Amino acid sequence: MKKLQVLSLAGLFTLALASCDKLLPPAPEPGDTIAEPTAGLTVAQMSHFIEGDELFAKIYTAEEGLGPIYIQNSCEGCHVGDGKGHPFNTEIRFGKMGDNGEFDYMLGQGGPQLQHRSIANYAPEQLPEGHTTTSERIAPIVIGMGHLAAIHDDDLIALADPNDIDGDGISGRLNYVEAKEYFEEQDIHVANEDGKYIGRFGKKAKEITLLDQVVFALKEDMGLTSDFDTEDLVNHETAIGATDAVPEPEVGSSVVDHLVFYMRTLKTPTRRDEDAPEVIQGEEIFHQIGCNKCHVEEFTTTVQDIDAISEKTFYPYTDLLLHDMGDLLDDNYPEGDAAGSEWRTPPLWGLGLAEDSQGGTGYYLHDGRATSLEDAISLHAGEALDVRNNYIALTDAEKESLMSFLKSL
Repeated sequence: MKKLQVLSLAGLFTLALASCDKLLPPAPEPGDTIAEPTAGLTVAQMSHFIEGDELFAKIYTAEEGLGPIYIQNSCEGCHVGDGKGHPFNTEIRFGKMGDNGEFDYMLGQGGPQLQHRSIANYAPEQLPEGHTTTSERIAPIVIGMGHLAAIHDDDLIALADPNDIDGDGISGRLNYVEAKEYFEEQDIHVANEDGKYIGRFGKKAKEITLLDQVVFALKEDMGLTSDFDTEDLVNHETAIGATDAVPEPEVGSSVVDHLVFYMRTLKTPTRRDEDAPEVIQGEEIFHQIGCNKCHVEEFTTTVQDIDAISEKTFYPYTDLLLHDMGDLLDDNYPEGDAAGSEWRTPPLWGLGLAEDSQGGTGYYLHDGRATSLEDAISLHAGEALDVRNNYIALTDAEKESLMSFLKSL
């Protein structure tokens, strides 16, 4: 009897193995995922990438330094699957216009960013009295950022046209910002006459390097100090200088290094359906109506210490410049040289994956207010007004082709 039972179990096991293709869902196609390493990493680099991936997904606790006030307890909490953020995790910048006409980021009242969560026995922040301006943001997609970091400043300088010399109505300009104390100049960086450097990360290009972006996010989003910024966040409304019980820095330079390496080596998105007739036609329309004036298609990285991202041609569809987008998108919140109505051109790559990474609905623009690409285009004004009007003038069939192209990116 026992032998028959064993044989029956063995038969079931064999049947299960033979049927696994029917029982288990197929693996996703490479073009349908974004949280993957760029091709060509060495074994050692892959190990470094995996460690960074684990840290990106790590959920921090109060015992590990989270807080005392924060927005999310992990990087992936805002960048789910390395994709774009969701309005559920909206970040709020705040400040006020000073009496001298300069913007006050209210650093003494908890600015520039609201931390609306807190660890046990601490009160989360509230927007302080006297603030006059808030700017809501959702987290950007993080794939391909290593390629963007490897563009030479000269390439961006060549694209800038702040006085619209060519007369096309587009006057993209650079956001020059003060370098952090830990900034180490590389060959790709070109300082202006005031000793400032070109920002390329963040909604208004206020961060120069990926290191800047990671250090800012660790502290302002999770309340984690590092070797690069050792002062804890505090709720100024309840106590000046009150901190958590974890010694500073709460994460070491190794953690920061692994996170930066991870972001440097995330792959660029894989195109989908690029040979489909409607996608090809949509790309022609994209150029025809002038989208490519800001959403520049192609760049090539400079020589890098990682061969997999060195001297690589890639297609982000951005110029990384500031553009005046008009009153509809004016948040009255300046950053660096960027005015309230000015925003860095966001890369369009990954657009076709946005809905899946954001839970079934795509949320577009800096604050996620647009829930379709059509809505996002309709809110373009300022320098993009003519392009928006060109889009409106398209036939329904042409608009459909354009959407097919955008969703193939």
